[in-house]
Amino acid sequence: MITVENLVKDFGPKRAVNRVSFTVQRGEILGFLGPNGAGKSTTMRMITGFIPPTEGRVSVGGHDVNEDPIPAKRLMGYLPESAPCYSDMTVHGFLGFAAELRGLSGSAKKKAVHRAIEMCFLEAVIYQSVDTLSKGFKHRTCFAQSIIHDPEILILDEPTAVLTPQESEALFSVLAQMVAQGLSIIFISHKLAEVLRVSHRVAVLRSGKLVAQAPAAGTTQAQLAQWMVGHAIEPPQRHEAAAVGDTVCALRQVSTPAARDCLRGASLELRAGEIVAIAGVSGNGQVALAELLCGTRQASSGSISLLGRPWQSDPATLVAQGVARIPEDRHGVGVVGDLPVWENAVSERLRSRLFSRAWWVRRRAAQAYAQSVVRAFDVRGGGPISPARALSGGNMQKLILGRALLHPQSTDAAAVTPRLIVAHQPTWGLDIGAVAYVQRQLIRARDAGAAVLLISDDLDEVMTLGDRVAVMHAGHLSEARPAAAWTREAIGLAMAGAA
Repeated sequence: MITVENLVKDFGPKRAVNRVSFTVQRGEILGFLGPNGAGKSTTMRMITGFIPPTEGRVSVGGHDVNEDPIPAKRLMGYLPESAPCYSDMTVHGFLGFAAELRGLSGSAKKKAVHRAIEMCFLEAVIYQSVDTLSKGFKHRTCFAQSIIHDPEILILDEPTAVLTPQESEALFSVLAQMVAQGLSIIFISHKLAEVLRVSHRVAVLRSGKLVAQAPAAGTTQAQLAQWMVGHAIEPPQRHEAAAVGDTVCALRQVSTPAARDCLRGASLELRAGEIVAIAGVSGNGQVALAELLCGTRQASSGSISLLGRPWQSDPATLVAQGVARIPEDRHGVGVVGDLPVWENAVSERLRSRLFSRAWWVRRRAAQAYAQSVVRAFDVRGGGPISPARALSGGNMQKLILGRALLHPQSTDAAAVTPRLIVAHQPTWGLDIGAVAYVQRQLIRARDAGAAVLLISDDLDEVMTLGDRVAVMHAGHLSEARPAAAWTREAIGLAMAGAA
């Protein structure tokens, strides 16, 4: 169904895709993998006809995508990682609109909408506004629009990113039915176990080149990881916290002002030398919790204490008291892209006496600290004077990690460990090598005595790193129980509000 031959894409002097060739047969699922910047998105954009190749050819259902694009595009459905939906429409209206864009009308349109709603289990929300849907239902709606015209080829980019385990299973069941009827799928995901489970074959890109193709059966996650980064990856191994200390931070029946993402009577204790992992579908209060503990959101009721003292909801004060943050949005919140690395490294402590005096920045001290962060956390892609936006996602996250974990007064002989680390989606969007690095740093900080709050959509990450695990749903926080007391199924049910 898809034939890719010697595909090349140049952006100026940079070659993003370099002589890539592969096929996808009818009724086959191809797992398509690669680290950040490998060329996956560029390849998909050429296959779908959004951008032309510099060299090479893409054929879809016998039609050349560039010479005969309209019939080729009619055969394809595409679910991008950040799927667009018209939020002011109802689910039924949006799917009808999507069907019309695909050239359907009258009874054909009505039949297509009914089929998509039924296949994606959307009956309960068909007359709700898309804007009011949970992340799971919104994702199902976007998936429904990708299959509204009964495509022969489907491209799925991170299709389970915001789904509970049960919702993922339902999606896999739908895909299996469609594949049995002849649908071909390109399945892109950072979840290696899922890729191996659903795919017939896997293809791996690295630095724009296709470095491996293999049957999924018999291929291991370790092999995939090595193909993706070019060397063996040692994933963090779960081990129990050596010594759990006193309570560092305590929340008692805390609520935040009513909003789409808020807390409702949340209680939690965070203790030294322990990782508490919060699972849940995004949009259920995680942002409110993270912002509250970083001082950028106020509580409307309840009480919070830090090291036994009343909470002071001021970011600079909290940083001075040993609260370190790793924000969810590294681009919009974590760094200022146009500022150099050294200014980003000291941004959260800029007004401290370490880096300023009488409103003058102590540039030499600031740049020396930034160099320490770059060296200690292996930040590549530019030195301290390079703009932060020039860094890759993984290196940007290393910079944020270094700023959070390496105190300016730390020395080789006496490290200063944060008292509380708030890590919100710390590995989102990173390749497998960067993920392993970030996770090891969080474990190291825990072992050094920090209390770590990990908020993650990735259930594998939650189960690997969490000493205790709690689940958020609709602003409510479950009891944090030992990780061994949870099963994936139980967490999935709690994420859906069924437990």
